[in-house]
Amino acid sequence: MNRKILGRRYFGLAGLLAIGFTAAFGTAMTAAPSAAQAAATLPPVSELMADRVMGDPKAPVTILDYSSMTCPHCAHFHTDILPKIKEAYIDTGKVKLIFRDFPFDQAALSASMLAHCAPAERYYPLTDVLFKSQATWSRASDPAKALGQYGKLAGMSQETIDACLANKELADAILNSRLTGQNQYKVEATPTFILNDGKARIEGAQSFEEFSKAIDKLLK
Repeated sequence: MNRKILGRRYFGLAGLLAIGFTAAFGTAMTAAPSAAQAAATLPPVSELMADRVMGDPKAPVTILDYSSMTCPHCAHFHTDILPKIKEAYIDTGKVKLIFRDFPFDQAALSASMLAHCAPAERYYPLTDVLFKSQATWSRASDPAKALGQYGKLAGMSQETIDACLANKELADAILNSRLTGQNQYKVEATPTFILNDGKARIEGAQSFEEFSKAIDKLLK
């Protein structure tokens, strides 16, 4: 079943505004950084949050992929459906995909933060690995520690990983992006796909054929 927003359980708009972005996901993100974390210098948040575009930026069809890193149906899309879309439409210059974070819990937020801190060229390879191994790190007793191992595989130092996961400004920026999805596109579940600024919309676990039908209509 796709994940639905049900009040503060999934940190809806009212809850976020009432208790603050970071507080909605616990206190871990507000702790003072350690000396090692302070020593690691991250790029500005505006750079970390820049769109990572999969495909030709000039492609005629744009897919905004609103997903939570802990959503099973989102993982299914990224592991089983996206490779087919990539082969048929992205690699041929017809479609570009932009991932938009829509975290439902602390583990998803941490995973999104880690991906944004990776080098831009490793963003999608890292998200791909995280979705494929979702059942492992998301169910770990300490998901943040488990995520760190994937960050190292992406070439990040432990100091960079620690600084990334303690970056309140980055956490707030990701949650602000989620609010934009709620307010602008009325996203209420993951995965939700917005095609060409709302000219088409696909929700939940759908087949490649459903995506193909919507894409082909926009290409006419």
